[in-house]
Amino acid sequence: MNADFVNPFISGLLNVMETMAQTQLTPGKPKRKQSDISKGDVSGLIGMVGPDVRGSMSISFDENLALTIMERMVGERPDKLDAEVGDMVGEITNMICGNAKRDLGERGYEFGMATPIVVSGKQHTISHQVDGAKIILPFMCDDGLAHLEICFDK
Repeated sequence: MNADFVNPFISGLLNVMETMAQTQLTPGKPKRKQSDISKGDVSGLIGMVGPDVRGSMSISFDENLALTIMERMVGERPDKLDAEVGDMVGEITNMICGNAKRDLGERGYEFGMATPIVVSGKQHTISHQVDGAKIILPFMCDDGLAHLEICFDK
């Protein structure tokens, strides 16, 4: 997969986490993902379709990290993953993809964004509806892990 497609999502994630949740994430090494099983406890998935490109992106958070982000964004820490945390993960997914959409649009790649889907639970699956390589990138911080998955058909 072309780094030109991946980097806008990485910078979008880092930017959203820093500005919206005062959370610094450290990127790990990207690799190809073979299964549909999520690496986190709650995930947001969003599809992208344009005249020249089709893809999807997901962001998964460990439960503790998702609860910490919620606390930093709204001032209250839930006891567990709930509908409000799911809504927050959906919004974060939308913001990351929106940042990448803007950056990719400046490079001539136009696409529309679907409404994010949020899935939670141990060992939940993420199904990218695109025939392409899935790249997964881990991000670390003291409160847990986040995993960004990107899949494009080119």
